[in-house]
Amino acid sequence: MTHDSDGDRTRTEAPNIDRISTGVPGLNEILHGGLIPQRSYLVRGDPGTGKSILGLHYLTEGLAAGGTALFINLEEQTADIKQNAATLGFDLDGIEFLDLSPKSDFFTGDQGYDVFEASAVERDPIIEAISERVASVEPDRVFVDPISQFRELSSDDFQFRKHALSFMRLMGEHGATVLFTTQATASEPDDDLQFLSDGTIELGYASTGRSIAVPKFRGSPTHSGNHGMTITDEGLVVHPQLSPGEYAQEFVSEPISSGIPELDELLNGGLDRGTVTVISGPTGVGKTTTGTQFMKEAAGRGEHSVMYLFEESEATFARRSEAINIPVAQMAERGTLTVEEIEPLAVSPQEFAQRVRRQVEEEDADIVMIDGIAGYKLGIQGDEDDLVTHLHSLGRYLKNMGVTVVLIDEVASITGEFQATNVGISYLADNIVFLRHIEINGEMRKVIGVLKMRTSDFERTLREFEITRNGIKVGGPLTELRGILRGTPEWKDESPDSGC
Repeated sequence: MTHDSDGDRTRTEAPNIDRISTGVPGLNEILHGGLIPQRSYLVRGDPGTGKSILGLHYLTEGLAAGGTALFINLEEQTADIKQNAATLGFDLDGIEFLDLSPKSDFFTGDQGYDVFEASAVERDPIIEAISERVASVEPDRVFVDPISQFRELSSDDFQFRKHALSFMRLMGEHGATVLFTTQATASEPDDDLQFLSDGTIELGYASTGRSIAVPKFRGSPTHSGNHGMTITDEGLVVHPQLSPGEYAQEFVSEPISSGIPELDELLNGGLDRGTVTVISGPTGVGKTTTGTQFMKEAAGRGEHSVMYLFEESEATFARRSEAINIPVAQMAERGTLTVEEIEPLAVSPQEFAQRVRRQVEEEDADIVMIDGIAGYKLGIQGDEDDLVTHLHSLGRYLKNMGVTVVLIDEVASITGEFQATNVGISYLADNIVFLRHIEINGEMRKVIGVLKMRTSDFERTLREFEITRNGIKVGGPLTELRGILRGTPEWKDESPDSGC
């Protein structure tokens, strides 16, 4: 285990093995620090998944570290590679190129690559060119794009595997670490290269967008699973899948007050720190406002809260809050509140989890609120099982770090039969607070109650809930009403026409 400067945060680390950076921080995290030197790694994936971009990161990182780098391009010409790299901000000055891509005289002169003969590999011009360039450059890093072109130069699969293995050994003898891509097809799969390589990095697509995985990595564990990835104007950005069990931070379990005595009475003092609370209810009932009230009170203690808006604009949220005496603009100016507006379809759950991590680990967030679960689910683009999996991972991480979590869940029914949550997330919650519209004598009113608290006792009555220009107002227990959860309450021992 390692400890940070304050001595209370721990994270499990991989064995102490020398590594070299891939140039992509998120990928380095998946690989527990980076690639193991003097080995060969296969990068596979469909066209357009970012294989060549990963190679550019890898080579330029080597130059930045003071090493030498060699790009062996067997398909795309060097001028095209440099032009495409420039659009992503890569400076390839200092990288050596060995351009073995087909030239125009392949057609004009009726010439082509000679087919390798098993007894004359050393005389083949391609192999000679590679050997000579490696000997003269002595590169620390080599990127081959794509190595599957060697297959076209071999008489059969056996010869191809022999050539590929000989190439990898040649690189190892010169102390180089090799990254190579492949163009696998149904008729020519790359299974043999997966066996020959020391590791495999797979780029592809998942329901949440681009993905990256490392199914094989000799000599070291990796973070398993499909991780998120995006291609930006600056290259690849990798968002590792959150592994909550690797994180922990000591904290004092104590009630967090809402600042409203009646609401705190319902909650036996408030929400316990380091727990997950679901605030559920139909539209317009005050779910977001209730969650924000805890953040307002936390701001008075100097604590930092973060709100992620999946279903409402930041401007609308700020305007509504200011109108009911929750000074979110002032809280933001003082650094006690951060509001991030999230476009669900533009952010994968892995990327979102990394954003939350930065707020927790770099900005010391004490409260994290997600508004709301339906918008978060839209970003996952999966079913309820996917939603529960990602929320469970994120919630467990935040709890381990002592962060108080508030999830806003909108239920469909305005009145009628009571519904605790809209999706199957009840078991994830330590606390469930619900709000409800009710009708009394033709007037719409609101009530608030607590359905569940794992860590403490709570009041089992319902109370009237009102949002005023001065903020939230919670009344006394509604002990004289029955049928509240049906939405049409009646006074005890009186007719339904009785007033409130």
